[in-house]
Amino acid sequence: MLSEEEAFGLLHRYVKNDKLRKHMLAVATIMRRLARKLKENDMLWFLTGLLHDLDYEMVENFKEHGIKSTEILKNVLPEEALEAIRAHNEMTGYESKTRLAIALKAADQVSGLIIATALVMPHKKLEEVKLSSLKKKFKQKDFARSVKRDKIKLCEQLGLSLEEFLELSLEALKEIHDKLGL
Repeated sequence: MLSEEEAFGLLHRYVKNDKLRKHMLAVATIMRRLARKLKENDMLWFLTGLLHDLDYEMVENFKEHGIKSTEILKNVLPEEALEAIRAHNEMTGYESKTRLAIALKAADQVSGLIIATALVMPHKKLEEVKLSSLKKKFKQKDFARSVKRDKIKLCEQLGLSLEEFLELSLEALKEIHDKLGL
């Protein structure tokens, strides 16, 4: 399996947009924290989160997003990770009910909610975001409209309440606030 250093090398090779890189790091960090909570392979979950959008800038047809990534990663990540990456974009037509795939969908969306919430805080800092703020923003359908709340709620299939998942994710991102610039 790929090392973390090699994964970051791939990230920098294929992803030029700094905002997208930060999103991928955010998802990976949430995935690692979630894996530890669920007693899963935290390195595998981290790498899956880090590389899930590797092809985002290269696909012209969004239906291919996730598929191209798995073609790049087929010899360096196990099939379980490739399956989760293919399935995180429902437009590919791939489905997966593995814990890893469910976690990736949930982490992908919750990272967007948390970062959007931080950006509306007075100083645009994660340290200002409280669990109560996240819960309110989750309920506001007109806030961060592109965030799919139903995907965040997939955390319940992993045995976590929405509140537990929001808190775990927020704490994970607060730990890397400097890398996210938040």
